[in-house]
Amino acid sequence: MKQSDGFTRPWPSVVTIGAMLGSVGLLALAMRTIPLGTAYPIWTGIGAAGAFLIGIALLGEQATPARITAATLIIAGVVMMKASSGS
Repeated sequence: MKQSDGFTRPWPSVVTIGAMLGSVGLLALAMRTIPLGTAYPIWTGIGAAGAFLIGIALLGEQATPARITAATLIIAGVVMMKASSGS
């Protein structure tokens, strides 16, 4: 989304919108077997961790110890949410 420059650049905007639609579609697919209360936090956690990794790998954002710790806690929370769901 950052590369779309506020949806003013056509191709990055198309990629962003396509990724958003795909993401929501995969959430809907997951909710066929996982309850909403589990699926949504997992979906947002994956998005947060993915944005963090893309920011570091592709956009040159800093990987400070505090940010790495925060991302690790998000991932741990997602794993615990899924493990405790029973699905």
